[in-house]
Amino acid sequence: MFKAVAGTTALSLGAVSLFFWGRQSGSTQTASPGSPIGEFPANGGRNVPSKPQGTTNNMANPGADINPVDYFVKYGFPGPIHDLERHQEFVSVYDRRTRNPYYVVEHLTPASLQKGPTNGNRRNSFFKEDESIPEIFRSKLKDYFRSGYDRGHQAPAADAKVSQQAMDETFLLTNMSPQVGEGFNRDYWASLEYFCRCLTKKYGSVRVITGPLFLPRKDPVDGKFRVSYEVIGNPPSVAVPTHFFKLVVAENSLSKKPDSQDIAVAAFVLPNGKIPNEVPLTSFKVPVEALERSSGLELLEKVPDTRKKDLCKEVRCEIIVRDFSNAAKSLPAPRK
Repeated sequence: MFKAVAGTTALSLGAVSLFFWGRQSGSTQTASPGSPIGEFPANGGRNVPSKPQGTTNNMANPGADINPVDYFVKYGFPGPIHDLERHQEFVSVYDRRTRNPYYVVEHLTPASLQKGPTNGNRRNSFFKEDESIPEIFRSKLKDYFRSGYDRGHQAPAADAKVSQQAMDETFLLTNMSPQVGEGFNRDYWASLEYFCRCLTKKYGSVRVITGPLFLPRKDPVDGKFRVSYEVIGNPPSVAVPTHFFKLVVAENSLSKKPDSQDIAVAAFVLPNGKIPNEVPLTSFKVPVEALERSSGLELLEKVPDTRKKDLCKEVRCEIIVRDFSNAAKSLPAPRK
């Protein structure tokens, strides 16, 4: 079994800082649209080999009859494949290799978070394996049994009270990652989720991308950077992330002109471990480009920099973790 990255919050923060800072800005490319399973993308797609020109068996050119693209597809399309699922409250992209969500996307509004007679009730929801995923790649309930980790929602159940179906869908294991429970999933991380919901007090629309990360750590012996993480289950198959991220994009500020095109943005990366209550949320704030680098995602590339505002200059990016209850959290107060 692989061993999880262990250490204090200070060590984890140090590793994040060393990994993130110093990235140079550069141009980004637009990913090619995906192709249906069973055929390769059109020639010219990113990282897709082009069909060799000429297929005549020529002794002077022995490689001319090699055509790995078309010939191999007849056995089946090998990938890459990420399972994208659209639910009532969120969209998830599942990573078959790690048995974790690659990322999930949510859209929070004042109306979507309002209570009503048709609200979903968490007590009526149960963790469930996602049968839309082939069984060989599926994370299972037994994988978490006595693992020492919580089944951590990436799209929180508390964000999906619009209906019981929406609530139930957040309990699919394709929405779960192994998270440290006490001090993280049930405390600091839950408070960050609440912070995102409370942003709807100031903004008419809040979009959140959440997901796991597997970040390198400097080895204290030889000084080299390595990625090390635990894998749970029997057989071991579900990877335990070293960190988690949230990208928060707030738009339609209720205190600005209705036609404003500006968005307020903040990216946070937190270690998957106990975080002391007094650690400020801003200590986990990272540049969006740094998050792109570590996640492999292209984020907000269509938005001009002039339209991007620092969320933590628009509101106080702070949370209060209450030891006695997770029910009451602090609101992000507008800056004066």
